[in-house]
Amino acid sequence: MNLGVVGNPRYGDLSAILRVLVREASARGIVLSTEPSLLTLWDVALPLLQEDGVDAVITFGGDGTLLRAARLLSGREVPVLGVNLGRVGFLTTATREDIPAALDALGSGRYVLERRLALHATVVSESGGVRAEHQVLNDVVVHKVGVARVIRVHVSVDGEELGPYSADGIIVASPTGSTAYSLSAGGPIVAPGVEAMVITPVCPHTLAVRPLVVPADSTVCIQPAPSHIDDLLISYDGQVGATIAGGDRVYVKRSQSAVPLVRIGTDGYYSRMRQKLNWGDLTDREVIR
Repeated sequence: MNLGVVGNPRYGDLSAILRVLVREASARGIVLSTEPSLLTLWDVALPLLQEDGVDAVITFGGDGTLLRAARLLSGREVPVLGVNLGRVGFLTTATREDIPAALDALGSGRYVLERRLALHATVVSESGGVRAEHQVLNDVVVHKVGVARVIRVHVSVDGEELGPYSADGIIVASPTGSTAYSLSAGGPIVAPGVEAMVITPVCPHTLAVRPLVVPADSTVCIQPAPSHIDDLLISYDGQVGATIAGGDRVYVKRSQSAVPLVRIGTDGYYSRMRQKLNWGDLTDREVIR
């Protein structure tokens, strides 16, 4: 089995964790490869990760590291297992103590695979040329750069205009991304199995504007008003960004490929939601006096 490794080098003890991974992987006949940013953290020489040459990917960090790994795979449906080294870790399902069990599960195929709906974003110029394309797992956001300032955009779904939006930003989120920025902006939680996208305005300047859930097969178009094009950005999964030029249109639709997330253990989506988001009331929780 060929296992790619992606990690966040800002975690101070990542080198020690990678030493454990090397020992446990070697004992199971698992061949490792690494992303370039981790090269100096290994005690052994490893080949660079090639997205078309791995059977699975393991990530060390938080949800952001897992999101980055999904983008590195360039739409290839390679199973991704996240090991949480951060705080919430809503997408990650293992801890550093679970590394031996996680490798056993990957090697034997004894795990649950959650195929998460991904989004494909295309920026089209005024002349009709494609300026940029990205696949994302969480969300696509159009917003101002720097200080918080209102933007004005026209939003349409399958060619039918919803109307002009005046807000601090517009989020188009997948079900997976519904528990990220969209949730913080007041959007609904959408279970991963639901075939949908969520359009969520950030601090809308009209009370009548609310988050909207649309079918997953829809095409959402965001076109900035000519008077509000200055310093406008598009962000992908909150990690990669680019400016938007006058006349650009942003199209967001369902990606042709999904992102397969590996889940080990018995906790399902709703159990993780309850634990990570403190869902529900407080009657069964310890009271600290």
